[in-house]
Amino acid sequence: MTADASTDAGPRPLRADAERNRRLILQVAAQVFAEKGLDAGFDEIARRAGVGAGTVYRRFPHRDQLIEALLADRLDELAGLAERAVENPDAWVGLVEFLDRSIGLQIEDRGLRESMEVSGRWSECSVDLKGRLVRALRLVLARAQEQGRVRPDVGITDLGVIATMVSSVHDPEQPELWRRYLAVFLDGLCTRRDDPTPLPLAAPSEHFYTRFRD
Repeated sequence: MTADASTDAGPRPLRADAERNRRLILQVAAQVFAEKGLDAGFDEIARRAGVGAGTVYRRFPHRDQLIEALLADRLDELAGLAERAVENPDAWVGLVEFLDRSIGLQIEDRGLRESMEVSGRWSECSVDLKGRLVRALRLVLARAQEQGRVRPDVGITDLGVIATMVSSVHDPEQPELWRRYLAVFLDGLCTRRDDPTPLPLAAPSEHFYTRFRD
């Protein structure tokens, strides 16, 4: 084998190994951020991934780079949900489906929830994708109002407040308790009607209220 051939063949396994490590770090970081939020340490990500902390820092020298890489996939998913809501002939049904599925994603993923906070530390991450999401939501909200299904004084920011409030409801005894409060908010969005939607699940116990307040 010539020196040139040896030189050409050498870097390939390193590049493949580096890409494998990058994918592994992203996969593990997604789990860690979902559980613990966007301030979770790189050391824990490295430990769970079975690599050195230096490997994580080499692949992602700045925390924002790692967070942007992860949030891009999640926000693309949310934007896709909103765009499918626009395509629904019944804009109200599309809006309800979007809120239900998007809040469910935020309940499961603390990191995503933190990134969606308007004034949060990571509010400027993935601005373009967030813009795509907002544009689609504006369309579906406007169509639902034109169809007479949503009260005309509801604004796009109301949807963000609703999502933030509902996604903050956590009760280990009733993991889907948030759906109860989503139903309350949805009735508030509707044009006035005499048959309010039955609320799913039971009201939480006083014990839950004490924990939630503290």
